[in-house]
Amino acid sequence: MNADPIAAVRPRNRRQLIVEAAGRVFSERGYHAASMEEIAAAVGISAAALYRHFPNKYALFAECANVMVDRLVAVLGEVAPDAGPAEVLGAVTGVAVNHRASGGLYRWEARYLEHEDRRQLRGKFARVVGRVTEAVRRDHPSSAAELCAAASLGVIGSITTHHVSIAQRRAEEVLLTSALRVAAADPATAVGRARSVELPAQPVPRTRRAEILAAAIPLFARDGFAKVTNGRIAEAVGLVPSAIYRHYPNKVDILVAACLQAAGLLAQAVDRSLDEVADPHDGVVALAATYVAYSFEHTALTSVAEAEVVGLPADLQQPLIRAQRDHIAVWEQQLRAARPEVDPRQARVLVHAGFGAVVEAGRRLRWQDTPEHRAAVTALVVAALGVG
Repeated sequence: MNADPIAAVRPRNRRQLIVEAAGRVFSERGYHAASMEEIAAAVGISAAALYRHFPNKYALFAECANVMVDRLVAVLGEVAPDAGPAEVLGAVTGVAVNHRASGGLYRWEARYLEHEDRRQLRGKFARVVGRVTEAVRRDHPSSAAELCAAASLGVIGSITTHHVSIAQRRAEEVLLTSALRVAAADPATAVGRARSVELPAQPVPRTRRAEILAAAIPLFARDGFAKVTNGRIAEAVGLVPSAIYRHYPNKVDILVAACLQAAGLLAQAVDRSLDEVADPHDGVVALAATYVAYSFEHTALTSVAEAEVVGLPADLQQPLIRAQRDHIAVWEQQLRAARPEVDPRQARVLVHAGFGAVVEAGRRLRWQDTPEHRAAVTALVVAALGVG
């Protein structure tokens, strides 16, 4: 008798099990690092059985990338047309929390989709944003309703990007409350009283090694690490491909250097932002303004660091994970000082929610770096954190 409940599920449910398992593997390992054999093992079937359902890894990935947004479209179709933000965002939150382990592929990994598949995914997500925007505008008419809707979805979607251990019901409560604050915010009121942020400058490439790194970052950001060859990097710098190896033993070393540079610049910016802050509330606002400024000013570097870390070998991930934890610990300390009623897990969830608001609001604004955009997004982050 087979004691494995996954293997014992009737074949008609097998495709759904495969997609769920694949979503988890892709989320944890990245598209290129994940293998069909690994996914098959997670389902409890052979690779040959897996190929009977999906002809190749791309076909499986494309379906996984659409699963979350398809679920959102479906659940919102069941919500009354005149529902307000609480009901609409509550439905979205339930789906996101229920599928947090496999639902975040649309955020970074979707760039590996082919053009038509990516266009269709964006169209579906636009429908979700549109539905949330309608609800937000009904309760809180504002020219920024679409921006608030996108940011509130970023808050909710953030649960798929981290592993903070928190009970499902508690996670839904924390995220929904945060998203509703964002939906009700009026970021236009923040323009004109925004905190000025002076970021440490990205190092000027004065050595060949630094030139290689500076050339690689925008290529990685635009096309993804796996698609960028050393030959393309060398061409951008004016070198022959073999010359790259004198400075970086392999391409992954360039990626690690880029991620470490991102972590270092952000840590410097955070230290500088908190130097003259005494009040915890001001500390949270300073952190929010700094993170937003950093995200807009170093968009390519940020996207590379966020999107590509999961594909690195475990030993190379460790210093980057430590840097991220140190950064979040600073946020957690400031947030709990400003809001003593918040426990550590809730604080970490809220910090990630703030990061999620930046990602989706920044995308909505096409990362056009203006003082007005920085101020608006900072206001949304502060709303997400509940420090009003």
